[in-house]
Amino acid sequence: MRIVFMGTPDFAVPSLEALVRAGHEVAGVFSQPDKPVGRHQNKLQPTPVKVCAQSHNIPVFQPERLRDGTVLSLLRRLEPELIVAAAYGRFLPDDILALPSKGCINVHSSLLPKYRGAAPINWAILKGERESGVTIMDMAHDMDTGDIILQRATPIGETEDAATLYDRLAAMGGELLVEAVARIEAGTASRIPQDHAEATLAPMLSKALSPVDWTRSAQEIFNQVRGLYPWPVATTDVISGEPIKLWVAQVAEKRTAALPGTVVAADKQGIDVACGDGQVLRILELQAPGKKRMSAAAYLAGHPIQV
Repeated sequence: MRIVFMGTPDFAVPSLEALVRAGHEVAGVFSQPDKPVGRHQNKLQPTPVKVCAQSHNIPVFQPERLRDGTVLSLLRRLEPELIVAAAYGRFLPDDILALPSKGCINVHSSLLPKYRGAAPINWAILKGERESGVTIMDMAHDMDTGDIILQRATPIGETEDAATLYDRLAAMGGELLVEAVARIEAGTASRIPQDHAEATLAPMLSKALSPVDWTRSAQEIFNQVRGLYPWPVATTDVISGEPIKLWVAQVAEKRTAALPGTVVAADKQGIDVACGDGQVLRILELQAPGKKRMSAAAYLAGHPIQV
């Protein structure tokens, strides 16, 4: 099938690779504009999808705008039968959605209608979900509201963080996408409308989510550490009075009567902090301002804590 692919970050790369391996004709790839990087912001870093497309000699387009008619004209010249999007990061206007004869589909990293939005993987962990998954759906005017074509679930590991789940769902997305495209090509794809009453949202992450509220349960804070990894990262000032990033933690098998936010132990096993439910969160890896990420034991060697 002749396809135009739209995607930007690492998550989308397995989907593009899967389409190429399956023998589809990818007529063009659309990705977000390259971003400036470096201290002086004088170098442009290509998106992961752009790098992948160029490795397959697929033409890459990086428009700043989608609604001025230029992209629509370009797509008409490319003549896709199907448009596939995966974490593109842009809303497609209705005239583009109506263009391909076999429609526009999206690879979304949640079990829709749960977690519509920009950060479904993170929010699934933040909310303590036991499973996540991938949905292949028709694209519609409103965000992540289209009919479901295929969906596959996977358990979230008890200690799994957002980065690990991200990689697993990216690979799953590629596999499920090829299956969905085959059904669309054969005319056998079914569509199931979403139950909009069951919808939940997964808005963009921000550093406002980082500070830990120690009156919450140890499990909730553990979910925060896992869900905000590797960005924006959970932080706390109860250790040294300055915001320290919490990279790795675990719920300790102990209880305490100490007030939430109290450091109750600090040794080679980690830094134990009392939580609101009487349980304890053990900090295993952290990062002080201006310092490198390190184990709690290494931090304590230079910053002993009297308990």
